[in-house]
Amino acid sequence: MFQLIHDAFHRPRTRVHRVVSAIVWAMILLSIGLFGLDLYRGVKDTTPHPILDIVDRILVGLFAIEVFLRVASYRPPALDVLRHNSVSRLRVNILGRIRFCLQPLIIIDLLSILGSSAALRGLRAMRLLRLLRLLKNDRIFRYSNPLYSTLKAFHDNALLYSLAFSALGTATLIGGLSIFLFERGINPNLITLADGIWWALVTLTTVGFGDISPVTWQGRIVGSVLMISGMFTLALFAGIVGSTLLKSVLSIREEQFRMSNLMNHIIICGYEPGTRMLLDAIPKEIDIENIRVVIFGDGERPDDIPIEFSWITGDPTKESSLDKVRLSYAAAIIIVGRRSLLPAAADANTILSVFTIRSHMRKTLITLRRERPLYVVAEILDAENVAHARTAGADEVIETTRLGFSMLTHAIVQHGSADIMGKITAAGAHSLYLGSPPSEITLPAPFLEVAERCRREYGILIIGVHRTAIKTDQLNPPDELRVTEEMQLIYLGTKVVLPE
Repeated sequence: MFQLIHDAFHRPRTRVHRVVSAIVWAMILLSIGLFGLDLYRGVKDTTPHPILDIVDRILVGLFAIEVFLRVASYRPPALDVLRHNSVSRLRVNILGRIRFCLQPLIIIDLLSILGSSAALRGLRAMRLLRLLRLLKNDRIFRYSNPLYSTLKAFHDNALLYSLAFSALGTATLIGGLSIFLFERGINPNLITLADGIWWALVTLTTVGFGDISPVTWQGRIVGSVLMISGMFTLALFAGIVGSTLLKSVLSIREEQFRMSNLMNHIIICGYEPGTRMLLDAIPKEIDIENIRVVIFGDGERPDDIPIEFSWITGDPTKESSLDKVRLSYAAAIIIVGRRSLLPAAADANTILSVFTIRSHMRKTLITLRRERPLYVVAEILDAENVAHARTAGADEVIETTRLGFSMLTHAIVQHGSADIMGKITAAGAHSLYLGSPPSEITLPAPFLEVAERCRREYGILIIGVHRTAIKTDQLNPPDELRVTEEMQLIYLGTKVVLPE
């Protein structure tokens, strides 16, 4: 029987746990509904409804039983690691269950149960916090559960928080005791030691309700010291929270990005400090006000990235990380060669990223519903690896090193050619574009006729054709070449003129 109860509350993948969870969720929703109905009735009638009150008490009793069984069936991990005698086993069971009861969700349940008494009726609002159990659902938070990541940050830095709370508690106790001893029997608002501790806590946290104020010069000195101590205490807490919860907050931000409705965005993988010029070139080609650009890189966001670009931490060579950037809904992805590595290692990383991306897309059902396939552009540093990148699934491969060296050597023979190529590849002036033949031209038609008509009507220069089916180009083709609908025109122009 103990094992069955243990499975029901502490083994999520068992059938009995799923049944118990469904019953508990039904109780939670019903309890919250009764709470809302009670609030609605309380506006007009403060007397409790007999039937609602009975149902509420039954639910509270069931929750009490549920919490009791959950705590009673808990098995401390220390029992599975070490051997214990009867006394030691009893101590481990008691201390382990006490620690288990200090978990946030257990505390919320206990406070909600206490809210059934008339004196603590205000705690009934704690029932709403039971919805935090949704945070335990891995289907909602796939990569980083905000509840667990925050609690883990507190757990890993327990000593820091203990020191901070100890400083706050010591200052509150000393300040409250001092003001009580100085103004006992003198200050009409300060009667008990609890009043003094309340005043000290309010003063330390700079809240200052004003219900208690010192009336003696000794009390004012104590208040002054507490005010200054409060400034340091708040600064201490701010520093601890800022340093310990930063990673947790960033992981929650990644979950928010994954759960968003972002679509048709562009992803950049492999960003390094040497890639900064890529970010400068993107706004010249892409309207970043309407098309989101997401950088998928290692570590924390570098300081030199403009605010217009989003940053998500991850590794594109791991399929488990690709959903962080909503890869299935992206329009295109650029994989930049890692210049911090040797060319062979950088290209290996690029090829593995391309292969992982294509593998992930084949396993995603969204791929079948896309209007266009994901377009992958990869940078290769060693020309020998171009074929491997295409085999891995890259739609387009840019050999930046070979292109640079070719332009350098060609400029020696043909002076000014490098400047011309730089202008053609960059945005602005006359750049290189691909587009479909104009609809008003009856196809098939001779290349010369198509080129002359496009120059006359659109002001562009047709320099070749691109066969999309076999991905081959033909520059400066013969005038009699028949241009068909399956071809794209390669042209020079100041802007995009022909449809893609």
